[in-house]
Amino acid sequence: MMRALSAMVVAVLFLFGCGGEQFSDLKTFVKESGEGLRGRVEPIPEVRQFEPFAYNAFDLSDPFKPRKTVADSRGGTGGGPRPDLNRRKEALEAFPLESLQMVGTLEQKQIRFALIKTPDNNLYRVKSGNYLGQNFGVVTSISESTVTLKEVIQDSSSGSWTERTSSLQLLEQ
Repeated sequence: MMRALSAMVVAVLFLFGCGGEQFSDLKTFVKESGEGLRGRVEPIPEVRQFEPFAYNAFDLSDPFKPRKTVADSRGGTGGGPRPDLNRRKEALEAFPLESLQMVGTLEQKQIRFALIKTPDNNLYRVKSGNYLGQNFGVVTSISESTVTLKEVIQDSSSGSWTERTSSLQLLEQ
C-alpha cells in the first residue's frame, strides 16, 4: 500500500513539473502585444432636433385619386365643350390613352379602321367617331400611321372644360 501511495505522489509531482511552462510563449506574446495600446471609442454624433412639418393642403385635391367630373352649374347651356356624360361608355375608354397602342390599319367598304392594342393584349377595331382613353377622346381621323382624336378635359380648379388634340402613332416593330 505504501508503495502504491509513494508511486502516486511521484507521478503527480512529475505531471506538475512538466506542465508549468507549456504556454509561456503565448502568454508573453499576448502581454507584449497589449502593451501601449489604449482603446478609443469615437463619441456619439449629436442628434439633431426633429422639426415637425405642418401639412396644410387638406383643401387641395388628392393627386393620387382620379378626378371626378363636375357638372356645370349652368345646366348645360352656354359656351364651351362638354362631354356627353349620359352616353354609354365604349370598351377602350377604360384605359388611359398612353397605355393604348396603334398596331395597324384596315379598310373595309371604303371605311378606314385603326387596330388598337390594349395593355391586356386585346385587339380592337376603331373608326372615326369611336371613343378612346379616359378623357372623353373621340377619334376624328385615321391615317396610315396616326389616329387623331379630340379629348375634352376638365380644369380641376375652375371646373371648366377644354378641348385638346391628341394622337396615337403606329407602333413600329
